[in-house]
Amino acid sequence: MSEIQTLQPTLLWQWFDRLCAIPRPSHHEEKVAEFIVNWAKEKGLFVERDQIGNILIRKPASKSMENRQKVALQAHLDMVPQANEGTTHDFLTDPILPYIDGEWVTATGTTLGADNGIGLASALAVLDSGDVAHPELEVLCTMTEEAGMDGAHHLKANWLQSSLMINTDTEEVGEIYIGCAGGEDAKITLPVEREQNPFTKTYRVLLKGLRGGHSGCDIHTNRVNAIKLLARFLANVQQTQAFSFALAEIRGGSVRNAIPREASATLCLNDETALQTAVQNFQDFLQQELAMAEPNAVISLQAVENEKTAFNQLSTHNAVHLLNALPNGVIRHSDVVAGVVETSSSIGVLTTEEQAVTGLVLMRSLVESGKQYSENLLHSITALCGASVKFSGNYPGWQPHPDTDILRLTEKHYADVLGHPAEIKVIHAGLECGLIKQVYPHMEIVSFGPTIRNAHSPDEKVHIPAVQTYWKVLTAVLANIPA
Repeated sequence: MSEIQTLQPTLLWQWFDRLCAIPRPSHHEEKVAEFIVNWAKEKGLFVERDQIGNILIRKPASKSMENRQKVALQAHLDMVPQANEGTTHDFLTDPILPYIDGEWVTATGTTLGADNGIGLASALAVLDSGDVAHPELEVLCTMTEEAGMDGAHHLKANWLQSSLMINTDTEEVGEIYIGCAGGEDAKITLPVEREQNPFTKTYRVLLKGLRGGHSGCDIHTNRVNAIKLLARFLANVQQTQAFSFALAEIRGGSVRNAIPREASATLCLNDETALQTAVQNFQDFLQQELAMAEPNAVISLQAVENEKTAFNQLSTHNAVHLLNALPNGVIRHSDVVAGVVETSSSIGVLTTEEQAVTGLVLMRSLVESGKQYSENLLHSITALCGASVKFSGNYPGWQPHPDTDILRLTEKHYADVLGHPAEIKVIHAGLECGLIKQVYPHMEIVSFGPTIRNAHSPDEKVHIPAVQTYWKVLTAVLANIPA
């Protein structure tokens, strides 16, 4: 039990505290799923899991609300596992340690899991409560949203009975989302040839201290991708011929849907003085060009044992050119929705094996043609550098429908709580709503939630007053679902 259980609304925060105690990184949600299923059975509720592991719980309507439309609350079970450098945390066994920091709840050295743990906790709190009025209720908890939307991809037809759905996976109080971007994963593989290391020294160049964040929600904020920044450094050295070097390893990031905060490259070379000068010059650049966007960015050097093998010169050049040329960030803004990113691309993970460098890229777009354009870009760039690319996990966007009963109802109660109208928006992040609409095309869906900052990074935090507002709106909407 942590101090967050003292916050209001009590039942929601108690549930979130329980979730923090159970490890639930993507692909490892079984412990939390078993906990929820066992709790629902003890509560006497209908509960069932499908073939992929999604959970469906049903609760009868409150007294005198039996004739209202059925409504579903939807949240995903998993969280993004990210820890600060120097933080020892095993996401498979260790609990998240939340604490109160002024008006915010954050975690000790790791992601908090408020994305989408607060939404999940709110749905479970409604199931648990005897005081929240609601029609016949369904709660859908989906698997592995953060690493490919596995649960939504495999959602079966005729399982849900609701005509209305509230998705709880958005991160700004006062906003109601009615559409989102679709996405697709790209795996880039660059074959590399190694040779006996012809150089006398080996150094590791480390970039760290970047802000990171969500590669959808934060893609327009000028946050810098550590992998791309490291590639910029290497390309500058390579193109100015400051000194000769060979790569032995390059890596960065840890999850495909987060902007990487750290990256490193192992360089074999002879002229350590020239490398030190290049690093110092790049640090000066960081403090000038990126002082506002990335005030804590640091590049440093670490001498390591000399590598026995390194990439040959062609493989070194290809790796640097490929990473430097990859499109990253906003590719196009929407012509239809002002201020909204239409298409973006972000490399989230970079690894080196013995014979290959591999990068994981997440492309997002509000329109299918945007994803096709991004595919074509990657095909062209990889072909020029002797690499290959494979695409997977394509999921559709959620097309906006601004004229629905659930939207009008949510707008009304948001305005009642806030004292002013809520904003109706389309989000560049991927939500499961597009996939759910494919299976349940006649279901009306809205998405709203509390304010969460820096999701997918160890700086993640959730605003306590926003959670209170979100709960008031959610419970008011449930109590007033129409017949």
